[in-house]
Amino acid sequence: MNHRIFIAINLPKDIKTQLLNYQKELKNLPIRWVKEDNLHITLIFLGYLKDEQVAEVCKKSKEVVQKNAPFLINLTEICYGPPQKMPPRMVWVTGEKSQELANLKDNLEKELLGGPGLNNLKTEARAFSPHITLGRIRQWEWLRIDPEERPQVEKEFSLSFEVQSIEVMESQLKRGGVEYTILESARLKEE
Repeated sequence: MNHRIFIAINLPKDIKTQLLNYQKELKNLPIRWVKEDNLHITLIFLGYLKDEQVAEVCKKSKEVVQKNAPFLINLTEICYGPPQKMPPRMVWVTGEKSQELANLKDNLEKELLGGPGLNNLKTEARAFSPHITLGRIRQWEWLRIDPEERPQVEKEFSLSFEVQSIEVMESQLKRGGVEYTILESARLKEE
C-alpha cells in the first residue's frame, strides 16, 4: 500500500488559536480555510511511499532529530503566497529563516535520501522558506473580483514558539478535504 508522506512541525495550541482568529478576520474572502488540526510547517514532502519505506523514514527521522536541540521559530507576516505568483493561490504565514531550522531540514534530507530503499526520493530544489498555509484561494471566485477590490491580507506580527519535535505525517485526500495523520513523533534532544 502507498502512503502520501511528509515531515512537518506541528504548531502549539496557542499559536493555532491566534492564526484561527486571523482567519475569522478574512472570512469574506473566497478561500477554503485550513482546519485547526491541519496547521503545520512542512519540512519535507516525500511523496508516495510503500509501508517499508514509511517505517524506514520514521526510524531515520527519530535518529536525526535526536541530534538537534530545540530552537525557536519566529512567525512574522501573513500574506498571499507563493510570492510573485499571480493570481495568488493561498493565504499563508511566513517565518524568519533560521540556521537551526535549515540544519534540521538539511540533516533530515541527507539521511532520508541516502538510505537504502529511499535513495530514489526527491525533494524540492528551491530554497526553503518556512510557511504555514492558512487557506487556499478558490480561483474561479477570486478571478471574478475586480483587481482593485481584492482585499489586502498583508499583516506583520510576531509570534514565536519552540520546536520540540517533528512529525512524520500521512495526508489522505478525502471528500471533505485533506486529512492528516501523525505516524511518528520524534522529539529533539533534551538539553
